[in-house]
Amino acid sequence: MDYLEIVGGQKLSGHITISGAKNAALPIIAATILSDKEVTLTNLPNVVDIRTLLKLLSMLGSSVEHDNTVAHINNGCMRSTKAVYEIVSEMRASILVLGPLLARFGECEVSLPGGCAIGQRPIDLHLKALESMGAQIEIKGGYVHAIAPKGLQGAKIIFDKITVGGTENTVMAAALAHGVTTILNAAKEPEVVQLCEMIRDAGVKIEGIGTNELTIEGTGGKPLDFQTVAIIPDRIEAGTYLCAGAITNSSITLNNVNHGHIRASIDKLESMGCRFDLEDNSITIHPTEHLKPVDLITIEYPGFPTDMQAQFMAVAVLAQGESLIEERLFENRFMHVSELNRLGANIWLKGSTAAVKGVKELYGADVMATDLRASSALVLAALVAQGTTKVRRIYHLDRGYDDLEGKLSALGANISRKKEA
Repeated sequence: MDYLEIVGGQKLSGHITISGAKNAALPIIAATILSDKEVTLTNLPNVVDIRTLLKLLSMLGSSVEHDNTVAHINNGCMRSTKAVYEIVSEMRASILVLGPLLARFGECEVSLPGGCAIGQRPIDLHLKALESMGAQIEIKGGYVHAIAPKGLQGAKIIFDKITVGGTENTVMAAALAHGVTTILNAAKEPEVVQLCEMIRDAGVKIEGIGTNELTIEGTGGKPLDFQTVAIIPDRIEAGTYLCAGAITNSSITLNNVNHGHIRASIDKLESMGCRFDLEDNSITIHPTEHLKPVDLITIEYPGFPTDMQAQFMAVAVLAQGESLIEERLFENRFMHVSELNRLGANIWLKGSTAAVKGVKELYGADVMATDLRASSALVLAALVAQGTTKVRRIYHLDRGYDDLEGKLSALGANISRKKEA
């Protein structure tokens, strides 16, 4: 099993290019099921989750040609509509094939995705939406069995709580439905916006893109003909590297960035004393030697993203004062706290709130990653810890960060990937 060995204390400098967004690419890959023609996707991140979903399409009979950042997908030869447990269990986002499979073929079987390290993410909202569109759904033997013999029908869907995956599944299903579907309390994340734009550009009438109310006029079962899609930059990767500049007191430049997508992270880092230069598609962070504490609450977009909570906690560890971090979206997303404390942090937990009392320095140790974003938080802390830190279980990192150690090395970090003896 691989681990990262990091010798802390190195100043960072230079520039790197942000990869395509994993969380945008996954629903877009699933959406290609809505077409029976070849679809080309570019700027894909080279991460495990992308390869896993492409593997699922291949298992369903699709033709997939994938070379690092580009994929050519043809679902015209898809011969199966059963997404088996062996592949779905590797990645929860596989549930995103449910909506498009049902919309195009009128039936499908998709394995239940199971639990998640950061907390429960049930799919009941996905299923309720599809049932509102006329689907007959039965859960049996660990699988969601869904049929819509007469095709899906447009409906008015009100989500009781904002759900990114539920919005995406419903949008894809509505694209081929008969009639008009209205989604209220829809997610507004940039990744949802790009999915809607992709479907709109294929000829589907969609109103309200980027708002919490979407209206979609389906094609009545006619498959879509997609244009080439370039995946948007990864806002979480960009935020993570901005935190790397902040925590190491280094000035670094990120290319291929959408400033609007990372506004919440920029605002919080500015409140901690950092400064920024914004160019058309790049951003440079100018850090502060005296980090101020920060208070933040995770909330749906455009609020502060839960996927940046762990990284900001790592930065707050070295702030001068006490920071308060409240996690409102996932009940189990503080598992990195004990590992940060192993490096010398002073963090206390009470329910869904973490109190982070700043310390003057951290010390290298062996730590263990528990989920994707927790992994990056440990790497950030290791960059400034005295001595050597070994971050284990980095298969979590490989799910969502494209060549993390390569990019940090290019900035001057002393980081290397090694194998357990």
